[in-house]
Amino acid sequence: MSATILICDDDADIRLALSLLLSSKGYQILEAQSPKEVMINANRHQPDLILLDMNFSRDTTSGMEGLELVSQLQPMGIPVILITAWGSIELAVKGLQQGAIDFIEKPWHKEKLLKSIEQQLAMRQLSDENTGLRQLLTPDSPLPWVAESASMRQIEQLLLQVAPTDANILILGENGSGKSLLAKRIHQLSSRCNAPLIEVNMAAIPVNLFESELFGHQKGAFTDAKESRVGRFQLANDGSLFLDEIGTMPLELQPKLLRVLETGQFEVLGSSQTQVSRARIISATNAKLSELVSEGRFRQDLLYRLNTFVITLPPLRERQQDIILLAQSFVTSYCQKYHKGTLSLSGDAQSLLLSHAWPGNVRELQHVIERAVLLCTSEVINAPQILIDQQGGVVPVAQYNDNGSLSISDSEVALINKALLAANGQVAAAAELLGISRNSLYRRLEKHGISHES
Repeated sequence: MSATILICDDDADIRLALSLLLSSKGYQILEAQSPKEVMINANRHQPDLILLDMNFSRDTTSGMEGLELVSQLQPMGIPVILITAWGSIELAVKGLQQGAIDFIEKPWHKEKLLKSIEQQLAMRQLSDENTGLRQLLTPDSPLPWVAESASMRQIEQLLLQVAPTDANILILGENGSGKSLLAKRIHQLSSRCNAPLIEVNMAAIPVNLFESELFGHQKGAFTDAKESRVGRFQLANDGSLFLDEIGTMPLELQPKLLRVLETGQFEVLGSSQTQVSRARIISATNAKLSELVSEGRFRQDLLYRLNTFVITLPPLRERQQDIILLAQSFVTSYCQKYHKGTLSLSGDAQSLLLSHAWPGNVRELQHVIERAVLLCTSEVINAPQILIDQQGGVVPVAQYNDNGSLSISDSEVALINKALLAANGQVAAAAELLGISRNSLYRRLEKHGISHES
C-alpha cells in the first residue's frame, strides 16, 4: 500500500502542483488549506507524512502558524517537512527544534523534495519496525508461578536442574494446563534470561509462509515479499525459541526444521548465505507424539531433537493445592485490569472451586475468575459469582448483594451488562468474556431487551 501524504498550504496552485507531482510517484494525497483542516486531517487519516506551509492567514512571513502546527502535530509522531517561500536559517532551526524533520524552501527543487520525502518515509518505516521489534524482544516481567502441589514441586526441582542448560525441552500436557507459562519459566531460569524469548504458534503458520516465518526473507524473494523480514530463529539468537503446538506441524515441513535443529544452519529466503542460530529450543504439544511417529505423521529423528528433556504438566484436577493460589493470583490480576479494589474469595467460593474437575484446566479457572471479578459488587467474591460452565455455556446462577437475592433472570441480565461494560459495548468481546458464542449472546440480548453498540 502506497504512503499517504498530507499537503498543507493555503495556495490552491501550490497544492495542485504538489498533488500532481506526488500522485505521479504513486503517493496517496490529502489536502488542507487552513490550520484547522490540517489538524482534522491529521487526526482523522493519520497520514504517513505531512508537507506543511509555514504561513497561512495570520501573516505571510513570520512562519509562526507553521511552528505552532508543528508543536501540535509532534505528539502524533507523523513526520513533518516544512515548506516556505520566506526561508531563513533561523526559521529552519526553529522548525526543526519544534519537531520537524526537514525544511524545503519555495520554489522547491523537484528531485530534492522527492528525495527528502523518500528518505523520511523510509526512516519512519524503519522506526515503526524497530518499535515492534523492541516490543517483541522485551523480556517478560516476573511471572506468578504456583508450585505448591507435590507434582508441581517435582517439576520445579527438575526445572532448577535443566533450565540453566542449553538442552532442548519438550513440554507435554492437556490444553489449558499452562505449557506456555512453563516455557516462560524455563527461559527466566536459564542463563539466557536477558536475551529474548520468541514464541511461535506452529499451528498458525500457513505452509507457504513457513520458511519466511522461521528463517526470514529478503525483499523480492517471492511475489509478495515487498520488504525484508527477520525470521524467528534470527530474533531468538542467543535466546530461547518456543515452538508451541509442535504436533500440528505438517510432515512435509518437518525436514526444514530438522536441519536447523541438527546443525543450527539455515538460509534466509532469497539469500545464498548460510546463517547460524544459537537459539535454545523449547517446544510444547498436547498431542501424543509417539503415536504420531507410529502413524507416520511425525518424524522420529525430529522428536529426538526436541525431547532431550520431557516435562509433563499435570492437569489442574491433579493440583488441588494450587487451585486456590492460582485463583487468588487471577483475582489480583483482574482487579487491576478492571480497576476494582482488593477482592477476596469467600470460603464457599473456594469450596466450589475445589469441587470442580476443571476439564479446561488453568485456562478455564482463569476465565471463571475473570467473570467473578466482573460480577462482584462487594469486597468478597461469593459462590454465586463463581459461574462454572458445565456444558459449554454460562450457567446463570443467582447473584446476591447487600439488598438480598436476585432472581436467576436478573442475575443473567446483571452479568451480561457487566460483560458489555467491560467490553465497551462490543458483543463479540463480551461473548468471549462470558464464554459463550456471539449468536448465543445475541439471543440473550433480544430476550432481555438489552441494548448494545454492535
